[in-house]
Parts: sequence; C-alpha cells; structure tokens
Amino acid sequence: MECEFPTVNSNMEEIKEIFESVKTIAVLGLSPDETKASHRVAKYLQEAGYKIVPVYPKGETILGEKVYNSLIEIPFEIDMVDIFRKPAAFDVIVDACIERGDVKVFWGQVGLVNNAAAEKARSAGMKVVQNQCAMVDHKNIFA
Repeated sequence: MECEFPTVNSNMEEIKEIFESVKTIAVLGLSPDETKASHRVAKYLQEAGYKIVPVYPKGETILGEKVYNSLIEIPFEIDMVDIFRKPAAFDVIVDACIERGDVKVFWGQVGLVNNAAAEKARSAGMKVVQNQCAMVDHKNIFA
C-alpha cells in the first residue's frame, strides 16, 4: 500500500487548543506491551492528566483502566480518539465516531494517514490530526 501525504490536518495552534480542551482520550490499538509505542504514548498522556480509555480486542485492564473491545461500547463521553491502527481501519473508526456523536478530535499517529476518512471526520465537525505523535506534540507544546 502506498503511503498518503496528509491533506487534512490541524496546525500546531489547533493542536494546542485540542490538548487544552480534551479530557478523555480513547486509544484505539492500545497494547498492553510496555515496549509498544501505543502503550508509551497512552501512559504519557495519562500521566499528563488525561483520562485514557483503552480500546483493544484482549484483556481486562491496561494502565489501570478498563479495556473496551470497540469505541461504540464505551458508555461515557469521549473527547478524542488516538488511533494506533492501520489506515484502512480509519473508515470504520470515523463511522463509529460519527455514530457516537461526542468525539471532537480524530487523531492518527505517526505514519498513519487516510485522507478520505479524515475529510469525513472534518465534515462531521471533528478536528483532525494525522501522521503526528500526540506525546511528541504535547511535550513540544507544554514542556
């Protein structure tokens, strides 16, 4: 599969506003393996004061939080989705975000771009970040 260049993306000023406004972040593909990027990023965000909600197909808890099998299962408000899944999964994820109606930010981590899904998210009123690390951006803004 050829990599896409992100044509739909937030700038650093918008990213700062995102971090200042969100409280609850669903991390899709959050691995229980401490060596994985998804675990390190989620742990950092949790330590920075955000409520982390693991979405992963296995396990009961990750980082002390209940694991959900899907975004739709989460019974409380989600401000942001931080995605550690293949870009092909973004289409289903954006549909779940739209169905929920509460997701304000659609964030694809480094190397992850799906412009069609990103445009759909933006058209539905979400802020979109693609191909950027939430941990790195947070550190750059607030450190």
